[in-house]
Amino acid sequence: MKDQLKKLLFQHAPVRGEFVELSETWHQIQLHHGYPLPVTRLLGEMIGAAVLLSANIKFDGSLIMQVQGSGPVRLLVVECDSSLKIRATAKLAEDAVIKENATFTDLINPNGTGRFVITLDPHDKVPGQRPYQGIVSLDGESISRIIENYMKQSEQLDTRIWLAADSLVIRGLLLQKMPPETGPDGLAEKNDEDDKAWEHLLALASTLKTEELLETDIETLQHRLFWEEDLFAFDPVHPAFSCSCSREKVGNMLKMLGKKEIDDALREQGNLAIHCDFCGKTYSFDPVDCAQLFTDNSSSEPPGPSVH
Repeated sequence: MKDQLKKLLFQHAPVRGEFVELSETWHQIQLHHGYPLPVTRLLGEMIGAAVLLSANIKFDGSLIMQVQGSGPVRLLVVECDSSLKIRATAKLAEDAVIKENATFTDLINPNGTGRFVITLDPHDKVPGQRPYQGIVSLDGESISRIIENYMKQSEQLDTRIWLAADSLVIRGLLLQKMPPETGPDGLAEKNDEDDKAWEHLLALASTLKTEELLETDIETLQHRLFWEEDLFAFDPVHPAFSCSCSREKVGNMLKMLGKKEIDDALREQGNLAIHCDFCGKTYSFDPVDCAQLFTDNSSSEPPGPSVH
């Protein structure tokens, strides 16, 4: 089973669809982490959602999705670029106690103050250009519902997402209603037939259950759900795990902390070991390495977005 993202266009409805299926990529992301199963499921669903949304990035860059909360899970981060290279991590509270039957609200948003942050970060920014960032409250009780509400609020697009994950596989389906055509007056034209087609496809997809998503490959799911529909299926593309950390980026991060803070840390620890939360790689900086950071006048690229 090869990891894949498959796009669909329905010929008699202004609707696009996508299926995602990840196993090897998911295995690579989990290699350096031992999350409790409820956290594994949650992070897996968020990865599936990020891949589904990243498939339509119209620029060379990354989509960074963060869920910040006050429960035992303090942070979930997924980064997926326009070539579908993925990395992801979760941060738990030090005293986190994760119950097997914990819900999304239990894990992330017990007091209702959690936030969902989505960042679109072009790789080749023009001078003065900043990443686009949208921040909304956690309006929903699952990753799917939160993203659907975000898309409706920020993009004015009707979007439905079905997601499921366990420690072995991530699968998901996205349906999105395309923007209506505009009339001579520049206003969107209402089309009852388009609305009926959208509702019909939603009814078909809404028969999906979590167990069915986890146990059934996406080719079978596509046939099972849409075998009567006229659709065009694009050739699948293949997401993969990739971490963009580097010694240069870590050095730039240390420089941003300032010489005094680095010197204080060196006096306390002797050497600095910086651990990448995404891939598990450790970068070591001894006193000579750190001194070189602040005496090297050569130009270097600033670090990327802070998603650790």
